Amino acid sequence: MTGLLTRRSALLGGAGILAAPWVARGQAALPRVRLTTGWSFQGTHSFMLRAVQAGYFKEAGAEVVVSRGFGSGRLPVDIAGGVFDIGYGDLSATIKFMADNPDSDVIIVGVLEDTNQTAMTVLADGPIKAPKDIEGNTLAAPESDAGRQLFPAYAKYAGIDLNKITWISVAPELREPMLVQKRATGITGLASSTALGLKRIGVDMPQQRIFFYRDFGINLYSNGFVASRKFAERNPEALKAALAGLFRAYVEYYRDPTDSLKVLAEVEPLTDLKIETERVNFVKEVMPLGKYMQENGISAVEPERLAFCIRTIEDAYGLPKRLSPERVYTDAYLPPASQRMI
Repeated sequence: MTGLLTRRSALLGGAGILAAPWVARGQAALPRVRLTTGWSFQGTHSFMLRAVQAGYFKEAGAEVVVSRGFGSGRLPVDIAGGVFDIGYGDLSATIKFMADNPDSDVIIVGVLEDTNQTAMTVLADGPIKAPKDIEGNTLAAPESDAGRQLFPAYAKYAGIDLNKITWISVAPELREPMLVQKRATGITGLASSTALGLKRIGVDMPQQRIFFYRDFGINLYSNGFVASRKFAERNPEALKAALAGLFRAYVEYYRDPTDSLKVLAEVEPLTDLKIETERVNFVKEVMPLGKYMQENGISAVEPERLAFCIRTIEDAYGLPKRLSPERVYTDAYLPPASQRMI
């Protein structure tokens, strides 16, 4: 076990690997950035791990340490609390956090996916044929799960009575088993996580019925990077370096994920490469990159659409309309658009 932990520390950017060579030459140590993937390491996070191993962060001017996370709902809490400097997750949960906590200094600094993948999933041979059928039944998910965080908005658009839903709070690794064991009628989450998680334990795609929130007009941005404004203002070059390494690795991963997935398998020896490869392909299939980002680069955000995302979340939770696109998102720390083109 000790050897495994030591190996993982090296691959994820331990200070002994990245900082020491610079110090040995008499140069100042690189600024350190703590990054969280927002969930347990999966194929969709593999580009972050490869950015470390390939030296992309170091080349850009930062030492980045990558850690797993525990859900998109917890991500802005950890960023605001200073547990991490930058994190990756579903952005709707972060926008809700900002609306709930207008004085927090959390800010979105990069958007990778402009098609939302939050969903409710049930067994295809079960009684739930339409979203409203979930009334009177149970849903299982961690409290910080993106699908659970956004469910009130989905319920409003889909005509579901929230008072007729019973939630079961579970650890992330127990979410899919709860559905398979029929201890819950449905589960929520990012479809790339739930669909492949279910397949891994014996419930293949045809046996799943997936209700995407976006099919009911919740056309929100999906995953991206979150930081604290305080960290960004105090360490602008470190944040720019971290994002430069991330986008460089992501563009390569999007074109061909093979190398990134190999790194994931090295970091997590129990990785099922077949499942993780399918997960990556599944995301591309159900979440194609939108035309605007195809033409203008990843993280090119349309202010009108971002404003719609903000209003949708504020309205769904009955929150005051106080967030502006400028308060929520900044592109000030991104690499040039030419480095963000797929």
